[in-house]
Amino acid sequence: MYISLSDRSGGKREKPRGATTALSSEVPFRLSPVILWLGLVSMVTDVSSESVTAILPLYVTGFLGLSTIAFGFIDGINQGASALVRIAAGWAADRSGHPKRIALAGYGLSMLARIGFLFAGGFWAVAAIVTGDRIGKGIRTAPRDALITVSAQPEHLARSFGVHRMLDNIGAAAGPMIAFLVLLMIPNGFSTVFVVSLAFAVIGVAVLGLVVPDLRADRLKGIEGLKGIEGAGQTAVLPKQRRRLFAFSWSHLREPGLGRLLISAGLLGLLTIGDGFIYLVLQDRDSFAVQWFPLLFVGTNIVFLAFAIPLGRLADRVGRVPVFVGGHIALLACYLLAAAPFGGLWSTLGCLILLGGFYAATDGVLAALASQLTPPGKLATGIASAQTVVALSRMTAAAGFGVLWYAVGASTAMVAAGALLACAVVAVVFILPGAKPKPVNA
Repeated sequence: MYISLSDRSGGKREKPRGATTALSSEVPFRLSPVILWLGLVSMVTDVSSESVTAILPLYVTGFLGLSTIAFGFIDGINQGASALVRIAAGWAADRSGHPKRIALAGYGLSMLARIGFLFAGGFWAVAAIVTGDRIGKGIRTAPRDALITVSAQPEHLARSFGVHRMLDNIGAAAGPMIAFLVLLMIPNGFSTVFVVSLAFAVIGVAVLGLVVPDLRADRLKGIEGLKGIEGAGQTAVLPKQRRRLFAFSWSHLREPGLGRLLISAGLLGLLTIGDGFIYLVLQDRDSFAVQWFPLLFVGTNIVFLAFAIPLGRLADRVGRVPVFVGGHIALLACYLLAAAPFGGLWSTLGCLILLGGFYAATDGVLAALASQLTPPGKLATGIASAQTVVALSRMTAAAGFGVLWYAVGASTAMVAAGALLACAVVAVVFILPGAKPKPVNA
């Protein structure tokens, strides 16, 4: 039985999360203040994290003089270290009923990791700091997305995620721009970028702790949600009972729809190399000055924030699976364009547009898909499971691509990644259509 996350139907029966019928266009869209505040927290936090991410490839390969294999290892940590704790954090959010507290711990850990960048001077130090920062991200992401889900209208779930991702990527675009301005004014001013990053991380933690309400996800689903069920006189499990009986289990992974999503996300993630490698390929091809490097991150994130809401709305209307697959087709086109023998401004802009479109079509949409396919009571755990699969697979992709680049060169490695991604997209086209939410029982 589907239990609505909020009573917005006036006691009428609601459709499951992720329904893509005309209902999404009949119910007016209203943005929850909780989603707005969470978006602002993500925005300033992304200023912090992306200002560092934008200079990390240059800092590792240029300033520290390490190889692409070393950067591949660090980028792999950047992509996948969060997987170590995502499911545990999601489970803790579901078990405690206080996702904000878990999210706050994650944001706080990332803030503390920023201090380490001020003293890092070698491979192992950078790797350890990046690990701590990404573990913080792994702790906070699923509880935060659970807060978004319980605050959003079910009919406009992907659109609500799109609003959050748009705000998130305003910060993701501003961070690299700040890094660019710092490097423009202060050559090799990496330490200055690290100080600015720490300041924005402190602001994000303060806003989350002081302003965002501590919603209880179990209360919203267990009490308010019952109002939207047809035949409200049915016996239901009370929130406290559910919390006492809830114990961590991998059984939710055996849900047919969620299992298909995890297989598809993992397969595609294995062929999703890090942004830093794509930008290094473009620089290797066009040999532009290093101070312009952070602007590549700016361009991608501007496209992301421009398309996050439109593609989220499109996913709610026509289906989340087609939009998710379409995003990976855009990534495939980005690989091929980056590997092309011709370069120049327009080719680079094309890569940034395609890469930003990929993120807009997949990031929030994946969370929306996972939430609609997860059994009631295990929302954060289900979202975390999908994010864990993606993080682990992308970590493997980053490390593998670094070795492949070292062995065969940038362009050849990119073409090989593109060919494999094309095969994966074809396979997912046959896997994902079977991932469907459970119907409502009368």
